[in-house]
Amino acid sequence: MFKLTSLNLNGIRSATRKGVEQWMAATQPDCICVQEVKAQAPDVQGQFEQLAGLQGYFHFAQKKGYSGVGIYTRHAPSDVIVGYGSPEFDAEGRTLELRFDTPARKLSIISAYFPSGSSGEERQLAKFRFLAGFHPHLMRAKSEREFILCGDINIAHQQIDLKNWRSNQKNSGFTPEERAWMTQLLHPTEASGGLVDVYRHLQPETTDAAYTWWSNRGQAYANNVGWRLDYHLATPALAALARSEHIYKAEKFSDHAPITVDYDFAL
Repeated sequence: MFKLTSLNLNGIRSATRKGVEQWMAATQPDCICVQEVKAQAPDVQGQFEQLAGLQGYFHFAQKKGYSGVGIYTRHAPSDVIVGYGSPEFDAEGRTLELRFDTPARKLSIISAYFPSGSSGEERQLAKFRFLAGFHPHLMRAKSEREFILCGDINIAHQQIDLKNWRSNQKNSGFTPEERAWMTQLLHPTEASGGLVDVYRHLQPETTDAAYTWWSNRGQAYANNVGWRLDYHLATPALAALARSEHIYKAEKFSDHAPITVDYDFAL
């Protein structure tokens, strides 16, 4: 089995202080995709290049203390692709791709941190620009290789993906435009779709159990007033190999919970 985890750290220094490395050592993922590293190369050097015996690869944002993604892996990649060719969003450290190619296959693991539009209209417009540009990139990748994209997508796709869907229909993360983008991406037969939401492939109807993020306001976590923002999005052949999923909530390393999927293949 290939055990793959995704976790928005909300700061690598904060998450490690809260025990994420010990949890990784106990659960032993083959790969863990992390988002919102909130660090630069000098901050990581000598401290976080490796966690729990896994080697880390990173795409840092130019802005200090902001964004940034990484992948920790037990297996050496055949190639590392930093960014996806967008000057605007590559500067924000949004995507990192590790390739594990052999003569028999082309396979990638991608860590992605989609922009949040919750801080205001300017960032929501940036989010729409990201979605418009990233979609054709994913379609090109799908035509060339198998991949699993793990990350904080910052979109709750359906009503069952957040607690208070009625009151959030005009809020970033659940706008009709963002949800339509996800619907297109996941359309099973359209040329502009074809990716699979792996969690929903395994758990098509769960509601409260599906949440991966909770606001720090009020008693959102205590009352499980959450959103499902963290995904595994896979090409169909890899999604078909998904056997089990787990959202870990026994400890809190950040405002997001780790989501792990076991896939029936080996690197």
